[in-house]
Amino acid sequence: MPTRAIQAASYLQAFVLSGVVTVLAVRAYLKATDYPQLGGGGLHIAHVLWGGLLLAVGLGIPLVFLGGGARSGGAVIGGIGFGLFIDEVGKFVTTGTDYFYAPAAAIIYVAFALLVLLTQAVRGRTGRSRLTPAERTANALDVVLSGLPGGLTDRRRIAVLRLVQGTGPATETAVAQLLEAVPRREPPPVRFWQRAADRARRLAVWAAGRRWLIWPVVVYLVVEPVLTVLAVFLDGVTGHLGQEREWGAILGVSASALITAVLGLWAAWLLRRDRAEAFRLFKLALLVDLLFGQVFNFTVNQFGAVSAVALDLALLGVVTAEHRRLRRAADR
Repeated sequence: MPTRAIQAASYLQAFVLSGVVTVLAVRAYLKATDYPQLGGGGLHIAHVLWGGLLLAVGLGIPLVFLGGGARSGGAVIGGIGFGLFIDEVGKFVTTGTDYFYAPAAAIIYVAFALLVLLTQAVRGRTGRSRLTPAERTANALDVVLSGLPGGLTDRRRIAVLRLVQGTGPATETAVAQLLEAVPRREPPPVRFWQRAADRARRLAVWAAGRRWLIWPVVVYLVVEPVLTVLAVFLDGVTGHLGQEREWGAILGVSASALITAVLGLWAAWLLRRDRAEAFRLFKLALLVDLLFGQVFNFTVNQFGAVSAVALDLALLGVVTAEHRRLRRAADR
């Protein structure tokens, strides 16, 4: 069986994030420039070709170079290539090669949602506690060997020693001696984007711990899907739905909103009797909306649905944090 990489989920996450940013950047740029075309004389160089080239480069970098830096770089470049590729999916699922095919946005969303689920599955299987002693040793040696040319920081050295803890005295001693042969390197300066990401993480932790945020979130989770169902019903009564072209997507949004509304109302009814179960249902309602409702929402509203996904993810963070707190309190 192949040896699992402890950083596999991080590489996949970099791939997904760079792909998502690429799709959004390409769509924004094309809209701002009125969809220019590269080529002439009957030729059109679609950006799917650049995507294929960058995917090949992203795959080639870790094949040619050693170390985690090469894997990270390959993941980012490959993610950009995948974003350029998947952005043109509308051309390849329609007979008229229609870039503006409405369900294309939903297909793109599903592709990245599946990649996120894959990343989470890999994260659950490649944690330190899930790796065998031999796999932890292999990962530690990989870090050590990749540090031979430029050296390892003290933080990386501590991480290596932590990886081989419990693998046996002989292995621990051998890895510690090998570390001594690796040059020491000062940590790189903190980049501005790293500071921004750190502030965002601290803000998320702070927001998840604020009890006063819980009730606005609960009210929103109950009211918003009910209003969506009512809006679709009123559009049907007034005849505005007759102007819609994507009837299947409208029905999908309505069905998802109805399920989410039922789960939200059920959770609200349980709040006084069983808060842990109530927040489990709130979490389930958000997952239904993220995994099903937003697929149809992207077909109806195209990339304007990105803000709805961002809001759902923020609410999911708050609800998940409260659900974990309630479960820990119940286990004491």
